[in-house]
Amino acid sequence: MNVTSPEPALPSARGRISTAIIEHLRNTGPLPNDREISAAEPLGDDLQLALYLCYELHYRGFAGVDADREWDPDLLRVRAALEQPFLRTLRDAATVHKLAGEALDELLVEPVDGSGVSHFLRDEGELWQIREYAAQRSLYHLKEADPHAWVLPRLWGRAKAAMAAVEFDEFGGGRADRVHARLFADLMADLELDTDYGHYLDAAGPEALATVNLMSLFGLHRALRGALVGHFATVEITSSPGSRRLAQAMRRTGAGPAAEHFYDEHVEADAVHEQVVRREVVAGLLEEEPYLEGDVAFGVDATTYLEDRLADHLLGAWRAGEPSLRMPVRPLF
Repeated sequence: MNVTSPEPALPSARGRISTAIIEHLRNTGPLPNDREISAAEPLGDDLQLALYLCYELHYRGFAGVDADREWDPDLLRVRAALEQPFLRTLRDAATVHKLAGEALDELLVEPVDGSGVSHFLRDEGELWQIREYAAQRSLYHLKEADPHAWVLPRLWGRAKAAMAAVEFDEFGGGRADRVHARLFADLMADLELDTDYGHYLDAAGPEALATVNLMSLFGLHRALRGALVGHFATVEITSSPGSRRLAQAMRRTGAGPAAEHFYDEHVEADAVHEQVVRREVVAGLLEEEPYLEGDVAFGVDATTYLEDRLADHLLGAWRAGEPSLRMPVRPLF
C-alpha cells in the first residue's frame, strides 16, 4: 500500500535507444543519435520505453539519477526527437474528428454488444488476468491525475476552476487516504501485487507505455493543452461505465474489498466529473480559445486509438490463454 516509496530503479533496456538513454542517466555512455531514433518503430518497445524514461524524470525520477537531469538540455533535445514520430504517427493514424463535440458525443454511446477489456473481465476474466490488468495500469494509476495537473497553469476562467475542482477530487479532496493513487495501491495489495511505484515497468508492454506517454506528452507541452483537455474528457466520460463493469469483475472473482472500492469510487465520482468536464472544462476552454477545437478532438481520438491498441493486445493474449505481460506477475503471498 506504499505510494510514497523512493524513486524506482531504472528498468532494463529494450533496444539501442533505451540502452543509450539509460547509460546516459548512469553517466556511462552517449545519448542516441537522430538516425537511431528515426529508424525506431514509433509505437514499439524501444522508443516507448525511451520516452517513458525521459518523461519519468518530471515525476519521481529514478534511483541513483540526479534530479537535475530533468532539465538536461541534451536529453531534452533527444526527448523532442522521440516525440516527433510518436506525435506524427498519432496524427496520421488516430485522427477521425475535427469537432470536439462530435468526438465526445461518440464516447457517450455504448454498444449493446460491448466486447472490451472491462466486458471480458466482468464476464469471464480470471484472477490472474485481473492481476495483469492492474500491473499494466499501475504505471498510470499510481500517479493518477498528475499528468493532467500540468494543464492548470495553462487554463483560466471556467475551464481552470472546473479542472481544479475535478483534480481536487482525484487527489482525495484533501484526505490522503482517499487519493486515487492510494486507493489503487490498496487494490493492488488486495490482488497480492507489489505496490511500489513503477515496480511493473519492466513487465508492461509498449501498448501500456504509450497510453501513459500520451498523457505526459500532452501535459508537458502548452501547445497541446487542448489535446490534454480532450484526453481528460475521454478518460472521465468512459470511466464510469467501465468502472462499473470492473467492480463487478472484482466481486465475481473475489479480488477483495479494496479492489471493489477503487472501481465503485470511480463509478460515482466520474459520473459527476463527466458532466463537469464537458460543460465547464471543454466548453470553458473553447469559449476562451475556440481555435483549439481541433486539438480537443485530436486528444479524444488519440486517447481512443491507444486505448483500443492496448485492449486488442490484452484480449488477443488472454483469449489465446497467454499472458499479456513481458514477464510473469506472481502473487506476493
